[in-house]
Amino acid sequence: MLRSGKEHLERLRDGRIVYIGDERVADVTAHAAFRNAARTVAAIYDLKRDPAHIDAMSFVEDGERHSMYFLQARSPEDLRRRTRAHRLIAEMTLGLFGRSPDHFASSITAMATQPAVFDTQARRYGENLAAYYRHIRRDDAYVAYAVLPPQAARDPTFYERQNLPAPSLEVVREEDDGVVISGMKMLATGAVFADDVWIGNIQPLAPSQVKQAITCAVACNAKGVTLWSRQALAANARNEFDSPLSWRFDESDAMVLCDEVKVPWERVFLLDDPVLSRDIYIRTPGHCYANHQSNVRFLAKLRLIVGLASRVAQSTGADQVPAVREQLGRLAALEATLAGLIDGQIEACEEWPGGVLAYNRRYVYAALNWCVEMYAQLIDMLRDLSGGGVFQMPASISVMHDPGLGELFERYWQTPQMGAADRVKLFKLVWDLVGSEFAGRQLQYEKFFIGATFTLRAHNYREAPWPDFHRIVDDVLGSYDVPRRLGCRGAE
Repeated sequence: MLRSGKEHLERLRDGRIVYIGDERVADVTAHAAFRNAARTVAAIYDLKRDPAHIDAMSFVEDGERHSMYFLQARSPEDLRRRTRAHRLIAEMTLGLFGRSPDHFASSITAMATQPAVFDTQARRYGENLAAYYRHIRRDDAYVAYAVLPPQAARDPTFYERQNLPAPSLEVVREEDDGVVISGMKMLATGAVFADDVWIGNIQPLAPSQVKQAITCAVACNAKGVTLWSRQALAANARNEFDSPLSWRFDESDAMVLCDEVKVPWERVFLLDDPVLSRDIYIRTPGHCYANHQSNVRFLAKLRLIVGLASRVAQSTGADQVPAVREQLGRLAALEATLAGLIDGQIEACEEWPGGVLAYNRRYVYAALNWCVEMYAQLIDMLRDLSGGGVFQMPASISVMHDPGLGELFERYWQTPQMGAADRVKLFKLVWDLVGSEFAGRQLQYEKFFIGATFTLRAHNYREAPWPDFHRIVDDVLGSYDVPRRLGCRGAE
């Protein structure tokens, strides 16, 4: 069934332990650091129940209605339906919620189409995964994920020399009713607002790291789980007018710290297999489904950037300058490029065992690479078009509350194209995307969204059709012979 926004907010008051520095947050739906983003998540849930969008945002199976991102595609139209739902969520959040509820739910949905991948000689974990998929689909759950070791874990010998436990999360013991885990995982974006956190490994593990090769799901309010949030950017936003993006879209990033956390066996999806622990995302369409959503989400943000660039140029009349129009034309072309890459992922879709369809992986990774390489350039283009305008604006719109200041403000800050208040509103929005602390987080986030650049390029290398490329070269080389004698034109 489809959860309402109100129901989701109620679930967030579940006793989860969240820290900002040394402050323990009693209620993430009420604390200034999180309450507005929590309402944004609630609005996503309400969007799915809106009569105007319910058919686009959900599907009916076995007599029950579920969120569209839980749909396991078996036709190109199913893929299109999924994409339309991702697009509606991305447009509502302006592409600024990187780990919205549809992101990792898509990965679990896709992994559950190939449950046999999770079966090992020790246990049939695929049954656990399939059951968990059905559970989160029925409950309309929001699942965040943490699949990287902390950076401090890169030198395990340091901890061995100091006789200290390494910080990486690992299984400390197995019991009849489950496993017990302790340690840290990163980076659980959105976990503050989620029901569960998926624990796993997206980076290769050494053969000796058997106890770290655990894939499981834990409730965010489970005993022993604490979420350590980074600096909350929304807490520094005075009001929505002056910080319109920070105010609503600070989705939060958190380290997940586990201290003797019991995970029931039914929530364990893999254990003691360092190779398979990473390969499950590639040997199923899991990585592909989630990152198609990432592409769609980035496109929504790109459209915001393009629209802002045009409006900024219009606000000063610069849109009549040929050089500015050239820049706007380039931005429009770049937006169309990414849109085409996304459409191509559906039109060149791939078939998996069991009649399951998935987006074209090669095009998904190519689009991810495009986004990683282009985001800083896109923001710089918007920054160039904004010029010093972002610094010419008053510190706050409160100047309008003073009659004398308000009159001066209206007189001197207006342009022939736009009134003073509207100009400030526009440039405050621009600043929150190019220069604020929130903007800095977005820049860093997009650069490392998929991990280190070499990791992303490795995905592109793996999916490239090298035999086809080689065949082209070999066919050309085979179309003429090595001459018996070198000489002038016409020589044999």
